[in-house]
Amino acid sequence: MTTTTQAGTVPRKKLSPRKRAQRIRWIQYAILAAVVVLLILTVDGRQVQSVFFRTDLIQVTLTSGLPRALLNTVFYTFGAFVVGVTLGTLLALMRLSQVAPYRWIASIYIEFFRGVPALIVLLAFGLLSVAFPGLRFPLDPYGTVWTALGMVSAAYMAETIRAGILAVPKGQVEAARALGMASGMAMRRIVLPQAFRIITPPLTNELILLTKDSSLVYVLGLTASAFELTKFGRDISNSNGNLTPLVIAGFCYLLITLPLTFLVRRMEAKAKKAR
Repeated sequence: MTTTTQAGTVPRKKLSPRKRAQRIRWIQYAILAAVVVLLILTVDGRQVQSVFFRTDLIQVTLTSGLPRALLNTVFYTFGAFVVGVTLGTLLALMRLSQVAPYRWIASIYIEFFRGVPALIVLLAFGLLSVAFPGLRFPLDPYGTVWTALGMVSAAYMAETIRAGILAVPKGQVEAARALGMASGMAMRRIVLPQAFRIITPPLTNELILLTKDSSLVYVLGLTASAFELTKFGRDISNSNGNLTPLVIAGFCYLLITLPLTFLVRRMEAKAKKAR
C-alpha cells in the first residue's frame, strides 16, 4: 500500500507478523481488563460477600465436620480408583484376548457402563438390598461406593489401559518370548509395566473425574458420619439458606484436584522431553 504526499508516493511500512501478533495480544489484554473493570463496577460486593462468603457460616462449616467429609471424599475416590484400575486391567486383557467370548463380554460391559450415568449405577447398588434381602457390601457404605463408582470408571480405564498395551512395541514381547518367557509372564513383567508408565497421565485424569463423581454419593441416603463434601455442604446451606458452605466444599475439592492436575502436567512434560 502507498500514501500520497507532496513529494510523491511513499510506501507504507507493513507490520511484521511478530508485531502484528503483539498488537493483537495487547488488544486482547485491553478487552479483558475492560471486562474485569466492568464486573467490579457492576457487582455488589456486599451482596456477594453475604451470599457466598458469610464469615459466621465459614466458621460453622469449618468446625462442624468438614475434615471428616473431606476424608470421606478421599476414601470414596481412592477406593473406587483401585477397583477401577484392577477391573479395568482385566477388561483390557479380555478385549485383547484371542478367545472371542472374552472379547464379547468385555465389549458389552464397557459399552454398557460407559452409556449408563454413574448416578443410576449408584442408585441401583443402593437398592440391591431391597432386591436381595440380606445382601450387604463389606465396609458399607464405603464398599457400595467403591464397587459402584469403580465399575463405572473401569469401563473408561479399560480402553485407556488397552491403548497403553497396544502402544508397547511388539519387539518387546517378541524379545521376551525369545528368552523363553511365557506370554502371561511377558505381559506381567514386560508389557504392563511399560503400558502403565505410558498411561499414567490419563489415569490421573480419571482419578480427578472420580473425585468429582464422588459428589453423587448423596443418593445412597448416608448418615452424617459418612457424608462427602457436597452432601455436607448442601445440608448446612439448606439449614441456613446461604451458599457459603457449598463454596467452602468447592474449595475443598480444589485442594484435592489441583495437586493432581499439576502432577499430570509435570508427567506429560516429562514424557514429552523423553521423546
